[in-house]
Amino acid sequence: MKRINFDHLAASPILPEVREAMLPFLGGDFGNPLSRHFFGERPRKALEEARASTAGLINAASPEEIIFTSCGSESNNLAIKGASGACAKKGKHIIASPIEHHSVSHPLKNLEKQGYRISWLKPDEKGGINPREALSFIKEDTILITVTSASNEIGTLEPIKEIGRIAREKGVVFHTDAVACAGQIPLDVKELNVDLLSLAGNVFYGPLGSGALYIRKGVRIAPLIEGGIQERSLRAGTHNLANLAGMGVAARLAKEELPERQRHLLSLRERLITGVLEKVPDCFLTGERDRRLPGHASFCVKFIEGESILLHLNMLGLAATSGSTCSSEALKVSSVLEAIGVDPIWAQGSLVFSLGIDNTPEDIEVFLKEFPGVIQNLRLMSPLFGEDIEKFRQMKHHHEH
Repeated sequence: MKRINFDHLAASPILPEVREAMLPFLGGDFGNPLSRHFFGERPRKALEEARASTAGLINAASPEEIIFTSCGSESNNLAIKGASGACAKKGKHIIASPIEHHSVSHPLKNLEKQGYRISWLKPDEKGGINPREALSFIKEDTILITVTSASNEIGTLEPIKEIGRIAREKGVVFHTDAVACAGQIPLDVKELNVDLLSLAGNVFYGPLGSGALYIRKGVRIAPLIEGGIQERSLRAGTHNLANLAGMGVAARLAKEELPERQRHLLSLRERLITGVLEKVPDCFLTGERDRRLPGHASFCVKFIEGESILLHLNMLGLAATSGSTCSSEALKVSSVLEAIGVDPIWAQGSLVFSLGIDNTPEDIEVFLKEFPGVIQNLRLMSPLFGEDIEKFRQMKHHHEH
């Protein structure tokens, strides 16, 4: 049985060129890049090459604006906590969207407990954020705006350039979580007017456990991890050199191959979305149809829990996810779907597909052949299918209260 990965935002295969770049630093080139003897020479060169390639992927003005981290979640935490800590004397007001990854929303909620005020933007039913609302929320003590470039759960592309321009004019630090976007859409930090931007290497076919935070020159943040001079003293700790070398090569390839990757992913995405909506009744797309990540498709399937669908797909060799990777274990309604107004009953049937350059049209056809049967069989076992939904809502409401 062939195994097909439709969950690339969780883990993507490492490209051969990436693996080749990593191998020397798992063997003979074991030195520390901070060492001033000969063992540190090649590691130091590899680290700076990786920094330059990562900067090139997002058109940063200088490689020095790239701070390496262990993953996208660490980058988000460093951005949110670091910027709020550095700017606390100016104020404690932050503007954020409610469709962020948990590595943004959880730090924000912890900051609320420490006396910070969070103004939550209201997305529309497709997940779009209105820049004018962000402008209306800015006060004298506003120190940070954070809006994802695209939610990994619904895929809608946000108006980052417009929000960034507003933030720049008002002198407010602006962060975007672009983890889901790198390698799928062009990212130009100058054009986007961002001060902080989070990346994760595994999303563009680098190794798991590699990440970066872009920090525009002149923007101050406080470190999370102290005790060393690595990464301009903003992120102490010995470098995971093999992973960072691999991430650098992955970043270079992502920039070089971006147009080709976009065309491939967009073609697969449209086949998938069209096929699901045609073949499966009582199923709807979440997020924008067109203004979304090229390799992203997300749905809510009525009358069934997403977890049940995933289990049956898994048995057929088809990997997907329900909601964000970090929330799928929680078995509760997604905060992202709740924020865009999806009925909690239908939100339970959330499915997310993130496609990759290794996927083929044949993969999509295999999925579309199997998926309707899975849904039909599960609905036959569902207590909701064919029942009075309003009656079920009332029972559910009574149980919850």
